[in-house]
Amino acid sequence: MQLTRDVVCADIAEQLYMEPEEVAASGDLFGEGLDSVGLLTLVERWRELGAEVAFVDLAERPTLEAWWQVLSRD
Repeated sequence: MQLTRDVVCADIAEQLYMEPEEVAASGDLFGEGLDSVGLLTLVERWRELGAEVAFVDLAERPTLEAWWQVLSRD
């Protein structure tokens, strides 16, 4: 599987018990209920797909839009 924005969105939605279309691009994911364990799970999943990303890279700006910018820079 390749890491795409749709995959990232679906993974986030799964952690938040939401549908992918419910994840707002600029919404605060921690405000939506994502916690540090969920973020660690996402980081590990995306690393398995080849992303070079660290927890802190994503924790600083917890939005789908910001995360995709970080994840797609590779």
